[in-house]
Amino acid sequence: MAKAAETSATHESFRDRLDAANRRLMDALNDHARVVQSAREANDADALAALGPDEAARAIETLVATNTGPFSADTIRSLFAEVFRASQALAEGMPPTLRVARKEGKPDVVVRVRGRAIGLAPVLIAGPCAVEDEAQMEAVAASLGRLGIGFLRGGAYKPRTSPYAFQGLGEAGLELLEAVGRRHDLVTISEAVDPRTVELVARHADIVQVGSRNMASYELLKAVAATGKPVLLKRGFGATLDELLQAAEYFFAAGNENVVLCERGIRTFERETRFTLDISAVPLLRGMSRLPVIVDVSHAAGRRDIVPALARAALAAGAHGVMLEVHPHPDAALSDGPQQLDLRELEALLQSFPAGWNQSKA
Repeated sequence: MAKAAETSATHESFRDRLDAANRRLMDALNDHARVVQSAREANDADALAALGPDEAARAIETLVATNTGPFSADTIRSLFAEVFRASQALAEGMPPTLRVARKEGKPDVVVRVRGRAIGLAPVLIAGPCAVEDEAQMEAVAASLGRLGIGFLRGGAYKPRTSPYAFQGLGEAGLELLEAVGRRHDLVTISEAVDPRTVELVARHADIVQVGSRNMASYELLKAVAATGKPVLLKRGFGATLDELLQAAEYFFAAGNENVVLCERGIRTFERETRFTLDISAVPLLRGMSRLPVIVDVSHAAGRRDIVPALARAALAAGAHGVMLEVHPHPDAALSDGPQQLDLRELEALLQSFPAGWNQSKA
């Protein structure tokens, strides 16, 4: 009986020592993982390169050289090869912590331009799809000023599916947009489509827009970021919300935090509308990031009859603003006429909005 008790005590002691060794091993492995995690969160490319095959092999051979046993060199190689594989998987599976992401203690971004703000009470951004001539722009700008709308949009460069469609007036269109904007005290927005003309757009427009087709044009994003101008970034019609935020990160990485996100509809199998407005993107993006979120209802709909309903839905979902297209004579517009409201329809839409929707003064 005494020998059995002694054997049991020996086994218990062995089990305790093994459990303690296992816990130390687990702590060491988790410490290794935390080092990888911190490098990933800091987006430290040099540190993460140490997990690559060549660096991992070098590190393992260094360990083998200092191994005093009893594990053999091959066993050490095999064990640590698994450790490095697990670390690489951890690094690849962890999304980096983006500067645009919502963080405790970090305030929401409010984009302020010439005495107006996006990111406080909801605002309206309106204007024609394309700048066509002075009479058209004057009519629209005068109407916006009279209605208390502070933001005027207008395209001077128009990326079009058909090479035969109206492509915009270019620099002349930008000059017209700037002139009527200043005359009526409106903040102007126009799209940049090519890194070669970004500086020209930034010179004339208060806010530079990056359109849906160019959300993943990373050289364009860098060029726009370098101007230091506020940016309106539209979600690509085939892009995820994470991809949109990654695109926004290009501006933060360049030191430009004046970025507005824009949901403008995604491509689905539905044919009743031009795109399908992803209204869920509004609360999701507001929860994921610190950036203002607006909704372009005209491009989502592709038809003017449902624009008012989509605009109200966007505000109900918590959007910081609505962007829509208006034209004095939509049926005669050179581009996207079917989705543009006329000036009377714009005024009627405003009357259906909740009180306090247009507090754009900074």
